[in-house]
Amino acid sequence: MVVATTSVERENKSSSAGLFWSTAKEEGDLSHNTGHADDSTAASADDIDGGFSSLEGMLQWAIGHSDPVKLKEKALDVQRLSPSELRQRQLEIKELMEKLKMPSDAQLMQIALDDLRNSSLSLEDRHRALQEILILVEPLDNANDMCKLGGLGVIIQELDHSDSDVRKFSAWILGTASQNNPYVQKQVLELGALATLMKMVNSSSAEEATKAFYAVSALIRNNVAGQQLFFAEAGDKMLQDILSSPSVDIRLRRKAVFLVGDLAECQLENIDKAEMPFFSDRLFLKSVVDLTASSDLDLQEKALVAIKSLLQLKTTEAMVFEEFCILGEALERMKKQLEGLILEDDHREYVTDVESLRKEVELTFQAKLENLRAVPT
Repeated sequence: MVVATTSVERENKSSSAGLFWSTAKEEGDLSHNTGHADDSTAASADDIDGGFSSLEGMLQWAIGHSDPVKLKEKALDVQRLSPSELRQRQLEIKELMEKLKMPSDAQLMQIALDDLRNSSLSLEDRHRALQEILILVEPLDNANDMCKLGGLGVIIQELDHSDSDVRKFSAWILGTASQNNPYVQKQVLELGALATLMKMVNSSSAEEATKAFYAVSALIRNNVAGQQLFFAEAGDKMLQDILSSPSVDIRLRRKAVFLVGDLAECQLENIDKAEMPFFSDRLFLKSVVDLTASSDLDLQEKALVAIKSLLQLKTTEAMVFEEFCILGEALERMKKQLEGLILEDDHREYVTDVESLRKEVELTFQAKLENLRAVPT
């Protein structure tokens, strides 16, 4: 079985204004450390297969370096075989091809799932089986195959395991399989995994919490049914608690505000659907605006994206943004901060993009205020 090593999210501290620069990619990143054989191993492998990348390549080389006369003689020998001898030769070739054939992804998943069903499996082997599945479910077709193999139930059961890493990898698998996959989203939601994953977001383990939140986001993104279940499980309160608590892991706060922006954008795309009350809650809106004062520029950028969409919702009030959230002052403070950062060569392009986004938010905010003033009193 292949052992995968997970990528670690990192942060680099900027020399200016104590700002943190995020260099990590979003969820789903997985480094495959397969390792490299030493020179002696590589050489022996070449001795075995002749350095050919496939059987077809080996066949082409053999034909090109064979004596035509001898090849013709071999062909005549085959023609002289009796029907029974020919069938026997065919069976021998078929058996050889089966031995050379690599197992399919579905077969590998089945093996790993069978391992997980074994209650006596060691913790190390359980981790390895989960890591293998995590790699295998990345392609959409493989994720669908896992559903057909009954794998979702096996993985969801692992969410209740006593080991934090088992729970973490299980949540990660569900998130990866559900990402932009309505078929898997539906299956996971029907199996009731969302409530369990939302409880895991409160885990004392930052790794477990972030992977659980990743799975929650993947399940409800562009999924109206999933969003309804999310709000029914007090998902709005969960988001506000994460956003308003500076002690929460920065990765979790980034994911939370990114999800807020995504939910608001989804609301804008479904104008016929009633807007959720929490979108217009003043405490919730302030918790988003306050993120613009963070020392993490990535978090600030994601907050701006969310604010831009929230400003465009019908139920959000311009005066709440102005008087309670103090959005105008927040944007001005951020402008001065970015003016200093833009002088740094290393991050100038990124800071320029963030400043452009800040201006868009400022214009959207001013337009919302003007529309309010234009309404007759």
